[in-house]
Amino acid sequence: MKSKYLLLIFLLVPYLFFGQLRPKFSKKEVLEDLKTLQESLEEAHYNLYAYITEQEFNARYLQIKEGIQKDSFSLLETTTILQQLISVVNNGHTEIGFPGQSYGAYAYAGGTIFPLEIAFEYNIPLIRKNWSDNDSIKVGDKILRINGIPMAEILSKIYPQISAERSYFKNAKIELYSFPRLYWQVFGRHDQFEVEIQSKGKNTTYSLKAVDLIDGYEMKRTEVLNATMKLWFKGQTAYLNPGNFSGDEPKFKQFIDSSFAEIHSKKSGNLIIDLRNNGGGDNAFSDYLVSYIADRPFQWHSSFTLKTSAFLKEQVRQNNDTTAVYWKQILDHKDGEVYDYNFDDYPPQPIAKRYKGKVYVLINRQSHSQSAVTAAQIQDYGFGTLVGEETGDYPSLYASQFQYQLPHTGISVSVSKGKIVRVNGSTQKEGVIPDIFIKDHLLNEDDEILDGLLKHLGEK
Repeated sequence: MKSKYLLLIFLLVPYLFFGQLRPKFSKKEVLEDLKTLQESLEEAHYNLYAYITEQEFNARYLQIKEGIQKDSFSLLETTTILQQLISVVNNGHTEIGFPGQSYGAYAYAGGTIFPLEIAFEYNIPLIRKNWSDNDSIKVGDKILRINGIPMAEILSKIYPQISAERSYFKNAKIELYSFPRLYWQVFGRHDQFEVEIQSKGKNTTYSLKAVDLIDGYEMKRTEVLNATMKLWFKGQTAYLNPGNFSGDEPKFKQFIDSSFAEIHSKKSGNLIIDLRNNGGGDNAFSDYLVSYIADRPFQWHSSFTLKTSAFLKEQVRQNNDTTAVYWKQILDHKDGEVYDYNFDDYPPQPIAKRYKGKVYVLINRQSHSQSAVTAAQIQDYGFGTLVGEETGDYPSLYASQFQYQLPHTGISVSVSKGKIVRVNGSTQKEGVIPDIFIKDHLLNEDDEILDGLLKHLGEK
């Protein structure tokens, strides 16, 4: 399946599974789901007030509650309201996702969308893709205003829909979800746009038509998260992209086994592992990859703790295998208790199978979750050299999500029930910092990070 279809299909999965969208929810239902969200976050989140005070959280709840005045709300309106409470927690893994059901319904009703994608360079919004019919607008131009509204003001209205620890990560998530989708969510449908652009120091305003959402946008683009299993060779260098750390585990391990067998057969002196544009996943996958470059037993963290609660236990009983050790421990501990969940050291591959050359790991701001944790793990053990730019995600973070649906609207909520601390024990509020910095400009087809490293290795 072509990657450009993946996120659209992902966004539509709930819509396709649950059938037709319910047209409206009553004020009472929205208020009750807002209350459920507030109470579940307070009870089940590992540390709700890590990045916000209790007073700030409660004040935001009351502000949102007081703003719910209409008699009824659409699913899109309700999702947007509830996102504004959960996002104030400033935790990227505690979130309500993009409203894919509503977006899918809008798409198949002939919806249109803003025609310019953006990327951020040092907090400056630049044009990443131009899907309009005006080729005077160039990739890399700075976007200043849309319909007379400065970009800073537009972004201030989009940020409350996005859960993230800091603005750098919020910007990365805007790139991930795509600015046109989020602009539609917040500002609704517009078929015409007045867009002020700065190019080479000159400001110009263009009149742009919206493009058809499906044929003019979704069918033309490629998602930012595009990690795909891949192996190739150039001179003395092997390039390995393991794909995301999720999915079919036996297939993943088979690919890693066969890749390293081929790398050994070609006697490659350098190995590049690409963790960019990677959605993360499970340490069962990442640890298997790391076992091929490790020279000693290892862990993927220095500390992994979980918090249990009555609310979490109820979700576990409904949705998980309660005989499995991981879930059984959640049920066995007292409500509200924080406890260590211990993993055995992961062994390296037998000496004959291990890779012994130089290892370089590529990262960027779109190295998410377990891919960021894995990059930090490799850096902290000295298993490889990190190349690229700082990740959006923290490597020491509140994560280990569980999910549940709100009772009236069915909106899915993800909550962090755990805390991960990177191998070196640092809890600094920062992403994974590369050993060799190379900026990923615009996240486009020009691969500055990989090309820069290959040049450094004498392969370019």
